[in-house]
Amino acid sequence: MVYTVPHYIAGNAFTETNTKGHEIVNPAFGETIGHVYFASTATCNNTVAVAKKAFESWSQTAPLKRARILFKFRELLEKNQHELAAIVTREHGKTLDDAKGSVARGIEVVEFHCGLMTQLQGTYSANVSAQIDCSTLRQPLGVCAGVSPFNFPVMVPIWMMIPAIACGNTFILKPSEQDPSAPVRLLELLSEAGLPDGVANCIHGNKATVEQLLTHPDIVAFTAVASTPVAQSIYTTATAQGKRAHTFGGAKNHCVVMPDADMDQAATAIVGAAFGSAGERCMALSVVVTVGDQTAETIIKKLTPLIKNMKIDAGDVAGCDMGPLISATHRERVLAAIDKGVVEGATLVIDGRSFKHPNHPQGFFIGPSLFDEVTD
Repeated sequence: MVYTVPHYIAGNAFTETNTKGHEIVNPAFGETIGHVYFASTATCNNTVAVAKKAFESWSQTAPLKRARILFKFRELLEKNQHELAAIVTREHGKTLDDAKGSVARGIEVVEFHCGLMTQLQGTYSANVSAQIDCSTLRQPLGVCAGVSPFNFPVMVPIWMMIPAIACGNTFILKPSEQDPSAPVRLLELLSEAGLPDGVANCIHGNKATVEQLLTHPDIVAFTAVASTPVAQSIYTTATAQGKRAHTFGGAKNHCVVMPDADMDQAATAIVGAAFGSAGERCMALSVVVTVGDQTAETIIKKLTPLIKNMKIDAGDVAGCDMGPLISATHRERVLAAIDKGVVEGATLVIDGRSFKHPNHPQGFFIGPSLFDEVTD
């Protein structure tokens, strides 16, 4: 049965079906499982108006009362951690353990902001210079908005929303249309925790939706996690509109292996960091640089059996090491990158391009690959 993911505005689910939308696909099966409709111009404007109205009372709510709501939200996240992880696995494809870990990271952020009483304290310094005192006053800004990515549909929205609302702001989230169910569930749990209607809202959309939020005069701050070009574009537009902005672009990690390293430990860590979440995370380790004449040969010998023994399956299968990629488009992009590496002369030690899941041939699976002798 195909489901519809609603917007969540002013504490209520809301669906409009006369707009453009996006099919939600289970990447392990390659099957459409849901649909999400994009917010119309009227819905965007209404959501901003709702958040602006909610700011009037929320900004005046005592920090202690806001903290108590966060304590309850943390309790609900713990209680519903498995459910949230299962939603992430269903729509994103990452393993259930990986999804649980990402929810746990979100819980840590909530825990930190439960202590917001001390974070919101201002400072006062007397006589910093001749007859000059210095004071710091921390005040909420207003309506904030954020665009979250597909790869962490629970963790990153929490990173965006919770600091904002903890400090007395209201928030509008535009999550990825590829896996939008988990963010809406977060909003439901916030309402259950006692968050007043309109303080946190979620609308779905595409580039046009983001641009409308970016240029709306009643939104004062904007954040995003996206590809580098998109992050740059959002930052440029937001700041040109006079909004505070911080955006995070594409990133990957490098690992440097020294000749005196524990090679077994290094190899295990590299495999987990490179192929966890199918490499679809900013902290993915996609490049290993070795120091010393024999280090590369040694680490490749350690990596090869670990990589070849990885279990690739649907993310909710017990013992699965790596699930599928998020979409057919992304799979083609990765395949093209491997093809390019071969054409450019790198040695393909392990070729994952031919992997096909025996039970789910339509799934967006690809095997792990390992290059050696890669040039700049």
